[in-house]
Formats: sequence, C-alpha cells, structure tokens
Amino acid sequence: MINQDTICAVSTAPGAGGVAVIRVSGTDAIRICDTIFVPKVEGKNLQSQKAYTLRYGSIRRGEELIDDVLVALFRAPHSFTGEDTVEITCHGSVYIQQQILQLLIEEGCRSALPGEYTQRAFLNGKMDLSQAEAVADLIASTSAGMHKLAINQMRGGFSNELTKLRSQLLDFTSLIELELDFSEEDVEFANRNNLKQLATAIEQLIHKLADSFSVGNAIKNGIPVAIIGETNAGKSTLLNLLVGEERAIVSDIHGTTRDVIEDTINLSGVTFRFIDTAGIRETNDTIESLGIERTFQKLSQASIVLWVIDLNTPAEQIEELAKVIIPKAEDKKVILVFNKSDLLSPAELEAKQQLLNTIPADRLYISAKQQANTEVLKQHLIQAAALPELSQNDVIVTNIRHYEALTKAHEAILRVINGLTLNISGDFLSQDIRECMHYLGEITGQISNDEILGNIFERFCIGK
Repeated sequence: MINQDTICAVSTAPGAGGVAVIRVSGTDAIRICDTIFVPKVEGKNLQSQKAYTLRYGSIRRGEELIDDVLVALFRAPHSFTGEDTVEITCHGSVYIQQQILQLLIEEGCRSALPGEYTQRAFLNGKMDLSQAEAVADLIASTSAGMHKLAINQMRGGFSNELTKLRSQLLDFTSLIELELDFSEEDVEFANRNNLKQLATAIEQLIHKLADSFSVGNAIKNGIPVAIIGETNAGKSTLLNLLVGEERAIVSDIHGTTRDVIEDTINLSGVTFRFIDTAGIRETNDTIESLGIERTFQKLSQASIVLWVIDLNTPAEQIEELAKVIIPKAEDKKVILVFNKSDLLSPAELEAKQQLLNTIPADRLYISAKQQANTEVLKQHLIQAAALPELSQNDVIVTNIRHYEALTKAHEAILRVINGLTLNISGDFLSQDIRECMHYLGEITGQISNDEILGNIFERFCIGK
C-alpha cells in the first residue's frame, strides 16, 4: 500500500558540504514548503509556480532567517516518485539542514524511511522492482563496469527482456488453456512442435541470463584474488603495494599475518578484491593454524590465485608445496609470482627459472620491495579476469535475488519442454508455464509481497 504521508529527508551525502539538497515528496509537499519558504519576489509562492522551475528565496521560522535557498518544484505524476515533489537546495551546514528538516516536520512532514522515495516510485509505477534495485547499485558503483550495468538496468534493459519472455509465455499458456476449454471437442489450437520450439528458445534465453550472473557478480562485488604462499614470501608487501597503503603489517618474523586481510583496487574499470592470507607453514601455534586453515578456505573462494614465492626458497620445497596448492586451485587462474628477484644475480635468476618450469601455471618475476615488474603483474590480473567488453545495452544479471528467480524459472521451463516431449496433459503444461511466469514476475515486482519489498528497500540510504 502507498503511504499518503508527506516525507522529507536530506538527499545529499551525510555531513557538511558546499550545498545540501532536502527532498520533500507527497500530496502536501508544495503546501508545506510554502509555509516556511519566503520567495525573493513577493507574491510568487510555490503553489503558483510552474513545474520544472526554480525559485530563489529564504527559509524562515517566523522572522528568523534560517538560510537563503533555491527551490525546485516537480508536479505529479512527472517526478521521481510520481508525487508532488519539492527539492530545497541550501548551504551544506549540518545545523542548517537539521533546522530545515525540523521546520518541515513541525508543519506536517515526517522523516523518510531508507529507500522510501524509490519505493514510492515503484509503487506509483515509475519503475519496476529491478529498476528500483538498480538505483541502489548505481549509487554504490565504484567502477566503470558497475556503472554501465546499473545504468542499463535502471533504463529498463533487463526489464524489457523479462517483459518479452512473460509475453511469449502468456501467449503460450493462453493457447494451452484454450484447448482445455474445448477438450470435449478434441480441438488443438497449439501446434506442439511450434510450442516446443518457442519453449526451447525461452529456455535458452533464461539460461543465458542466469549464466551471466557469474560475470555480473564479479563486476559488482569485485573479482576475488587470493594472495597465498609461505611465510615471509612477501605477500603483505605485495598487498600494500597493490592497494597503495599500509593495509598489512610487514615483518621478518614468520607468522605475522594470522588472519585474512582484504582490500580492493580498480584496474582498467575492473574491481579486484585482494585477500592477503596467513603464510603456509607447519606450526604448533593454534591461532596461526586457524589462519592457515582460512587461507585454504579463501583459495577455494577466489577466482584468481597469486601464489607468491620467495626466489631463495629451494626448488624442491616449492615443488612439494605445488603438490598441495595446484590441486586445490585446479579451477582457478593461478599466477606464480616469484618475489625478491632483486636479491639474485641475472645468472642465478636464469638458473632458478629453468628449475621451476615444471609447475603448470603462468609466472612472472618481481621485487615487491623495489616495485619491479609490479605493473606487469597488474596487466596479468586484467588478462586473467577475462571479463567481456561491456556496452550499456548488455543485459547482465548482478543481483542474487534475480539469479535465484531465474534459476527457478529455468527449472519450470525445462519441465514444460519435457512435458511437450512426453505429450503430457495441457493442464500440467499450463501449471509449469505459469510457474515460470511467476518467477520472472518476482524479478520485476509484478509478483511481490510486503516482506520482499521491505527487504529490498531497507538496504537503501535515507533520502533515496
């Protein structure tokens, strides 16, 4: 149900700044703002103002001046929420923001809940649920890839694909159910071969969308890169160098890193989530042992593994460790990072390279301390990510809720294809088709409940 209260909140980032924007939305938005706004030109109150215009004036409590402001007015239904909306641009003082909000509440507004503006936009038909979720993704985007995907979804790229699918399924089930109405006459309105071709095409598209989640999730949350290796190989030094700050303690003492440390960087528009892990070695220290156990857990969760190896380590010891690491990372992209190359002469380095060629993985030789070849390492990471070039027209799934719904829709359409092959009764086919439509409708909000909506919008920031 749409709440009829008029709501207000600061829509700009929390804290002080040059300016701040306070958004007021609801049936009484214009009237309430008129009670506290004094226009510079007398007689030009907000209720007489045209939509999409600005008015300069001041916010006052009686005779007391709070601030000089600009007021933008949007009339229903042509606003973000679909309601009458007023946006007050004031100076960015936290005190001024709070004073204006207090005045608005005194005149009949209430403070907006997290995501309530976007929720109202959804409930008023300004966008579907997947587009509403894209608003949050756009706000949270930290890379070019995340931005492109969020913009495409917010503009309805994903929604359009789902709308086409549901329309085809509706036509599909209409023919099946029409046959059921004339079952006594034994009339066939739907050619089973044509229906099977259509169902197969729909299955392939749903499967393609669901499969895109692995790429979308990597773009949205960052590609997990586990930095592993023995103690004192230079893992923490490498992490600090990659992220550009002292995130991990660097020491010559073995076992300094006892837990997992994570940070992210952006390379060529792709976010990488680096995970520095405890050094692998035999130890009787309980805490360190737990850290090493977590190292192997993180290795299993990573897409890329940077195995950092001290070049002074005997080749036999490296090969023994490879027997443990390589099988655990068989489905990962493994890059051998031979560190401390500055401590070897060119001849020693060449000899070492010859000895270590038996390990099946990409390799490069660096000095994290001297920052030698680290730019080459970054290029290796970009290549290892192997993400496709994206345009704003690409439809990529980034939301786990969407992925789960697509998975269930895919199971339902597979049952339809199997049912057509086995020539089962039309009422069973119709039930599976409608189940597929149901799960697709959950994504866009055509099928929804208050619990789902609450879970989605409570994660938004206040003011959006």
